[in-house]
Amino acid sequence: MTKVAEIQFAPWDKIYYFAAGEMAMELNDYIIVETKLGLEMGKAVGFKELTDAETAALPDPLKPILRKATKEDLDVVLGQQKNRAKALEDCRGLIKKHNLPIKLIDVHFTFDGTRITFAFIADGRVDFRELLKDLIKVYHKNIRLQQLGIRDEIKISGDIGSCGRNLCCQKFHKDLGNVTSDLADLQQVAHRGSERLSGVCGRLKCCLTFEKSLYNELADNMPMIGEKIKTKHGRGEVIGWHVLKQTVEVLLEDKETIVEVPISE
Repeated sequence: MTKVAEIQFAPWDKIYYFAAGEMAMELNDYIIVETKLGLEMGKAVGFKELTDAETAALPDPLKPILRKATKEDLDVVLGQQKNRAKALEDCRGLIKKHNLPIKLIDVHFTFDGTRITFAFIADGRVDFRELLKDLIKVYHKNIRLQQLGIRDEIKISGDIGSCGRNLCCQKFHKDLGNVTSDLADLQQVAHRGSERLSGVCGRLKCCLTFEKSLYNELADNMPMIGEKIKTKHGRGEVIGWHVLKQTVEVLLEDKETIVEVPISE
């Protein structure tokens, strides 16, 4: 087994694995690592152990963590943040100049200062080649333009969900994955309507994924809709489920009587 740290470099960025080794780290510690894009400071958002097979299946070999961030390291990042507002202003001005359908969300500087990433959202694919050329002329650095999804934008907004708590994508979900209508069907809440099932981002609420594994496990025990089964009330056809109650609704052979029976019968 290999102990890895899950590292994130920006709130909207994905999670990267690094070999934790014997280094003592805690959740939310800041660390320094070497990446393809240069020297970076990231935050430890989780830890896990990978099997040899899982480690071998990673797209790139695990790199070690160089060190925990020192006060001097943190001062470097704080110094970079002083340039954040100006960088956003410059980029927005160039976006307007080129009349691009882009909403700029954030800017990220690599720890070593060799690269700047501008994060944006757009409805579709955007030809930003001229924008990229102008940004390179302004900063004389490697520039990266990264398109985000609507969920990524909301993730860094600090909004509150309809439950009154911080959004799931901010507080709990490190990897958002896909939230599909199948989850609403499985949990039998699709009838509540899109307004109640949609989050701040306008997409299906991420909390639908929390009980996915439980519902899948319970659903495996259920007879299929349309299946003919025998009950103490007589034979009939399964026309509905109550997954948490572990019961099914059965239309008996008289085609009039509907009974709810536990699957343990």
